[in-house]
Amino acid sequence: MTHALALPTHLSAGSLDAYIASVSSAPALTVEQERELAARLRDNNDLEAARTLVLSHMRYVIHIARSYSGYGLALPDLIQEGSIGLMKAVKRFDPDMGVRLVSYAVHWIKSEIHEYVIKNWRIVKIATTKAQRKLFFNLRKHKKNLAWLNENEADAIANDLGVDKSAVYEMEKRLSNFDMAFDGHQDDNTESDEVVYTPASFVTNEEHDPASVVETHNEKAHNSTQLRIALANLDERSRAILSERWLSEKKSTLHQLADKYQVSAERIRQLEKNAMNKVKQELLEFNPA
Repeated sequence: MTHALALPTHLSAGSLDAYIASVSSAPALTVEQERELAARLRDNNDLEAARTLVLSHMRYVIHIARSYSGYGLALPDLIQEGSIGLMKAVKRFDPDMGVRLVSYAVHWIKSEIHEYVIKNWRIVKIATTKAQRKLFFNLRKHKKNLAWLNENEADAIANDLGVDKSAVYEMEKRLSNFDMAFDGHQDDNTESDEVVYTPASFVTNEEHDPASVVETHNEKAHNSTQLRIALANLDERSRAILSERWLSEKKSTLHQLADKYQVSAERIRQLEKNAMNKVKQELLEFNPA
């Protein structure tokens, strides 16, 4: 059913008009016909009955979708989303409820279109709570002019929609903003050398740049690996001295190691120096300049 009713992709104005004319020409159903088809779908899972119900109500989807054209989204996409809502309504419709399908389906059609508008109107999601969604679809028509709301107007809108006044002000600010490209662009049609400031202009810390993070991680992992190899090539005592002098959380002094290995502190210093020179030499061989 879904594929049979889907709009063709990349519709031109002419083909969209043809599609609208085609679905609008589908005959309207009488109460008896509608109830019979809904019963066949409910009792026998009759997909042909479902298809007839959907096609006969697509004119309402188109009418509702057109009322959302002010959000700058393509009409074919709005119709497509509305048709999904209509299909959901047809699937759940009970002919014994005593109401017409169109009355039941309006909620489902608008719900799908609302979700699509909210997800696609801005890159950043503008309405997430129930109150924000209500304000998103009602605030503009409640405003009497394009100026900012005064306190009395905000109070009236909050009372009419049953939301907090602070939510009214917050949504007004969100609706007045617009998306900005992170990197932005210089207008090619102007000869001005004026700098265009974008969010990227203010990002000076490259610490969290993905490429730098990966490069730093790989470099640290490589150096750690080479250091382990270099230490493994030392004799056991020299390796232990370096570890206790430089790699342990609690570092040992020359005198502590001298007592441990029963030699002088000067001998420990010599062993440490020789071991360090060997490690440096091996690291230079691993990473030639």
